[in-house]
Amino acid sequence: MRLSNTGRWSLAALVVVVALIVAIWPRGDSDETGSRGYADSIGNSTVAPQERAPGDTPEALAGVRAEAALSACPTPTPGAVPAGPLAGIRLECLSDGGRIDVGAALAGKPALVNLWAYWCGPCARELPALQEYADRAGDAVTVLTVHQDPKEGNALSALTEYGVHLPGVQDGTGKIAAAVGAPNVLPVTVMVRADGTVAGVLPVPFDSADQIAAAVHEKLGVSA
Repeated sequence: MRLSNTGRWSLAALVVVVALIVAIWPRGDSDETGSRGYADSIGNSTVAPQERAPGDTPEALAGVRAEAALSACPTPTPGAVPAGPLAGIRLECLSDGGRIDVGAALAGKPALVNLWAYWCGPCARELPALQEYADRAGDAVTVLTVHQDPKEGNALSALTEYGVHLPGVQDGTGKIAAAVGAPNVLPVTVMVRADGTVAGVLPVPFDSADQIAAAVHEKLGVSA
């Protein structure tokens, strides 16, 4: 059967319409693919999505991590039981890329937890004072920095520039801030008692080691 010109044009139009319908028809796995895209992009890494930038692989960070020469993350005090809002929060240690349970690492000793980011101007001024305070306090208080941006490499470079070698963790998703109810500003200093309870959340920058020491004494009762 031969089609007229009108019939051929109608058939061609029908084919185009069907093709368009097939192209835009939703697939059953589209949502799953979209939600897994970021996790898949970091391969077999154990780091949670958005905790650090995809390009900040262990291999890419090796050089800047070595240059930063940060102190090792704190280890659990024998016999101390993790408790409080930080118990069970597992994050990557900036010094070596290993993961720690933050609550367990801080349990048994008063701690100062400092939330910061590489782009934060007040943080850049506060961190050297925090290093000075930590050197003074010694083992009396655990000082831990928490980088709150996915760009871990930038954090390591910034710490190198500041001359700060404090132990720290990478928290690009803000787990610690959420756990302690910190406001959406930086820097924030969190005072944690030896039993894991929070003694204070201070959303103000410190200018000197003396200011930090006074705040620690007020909130934790420790002099340094």
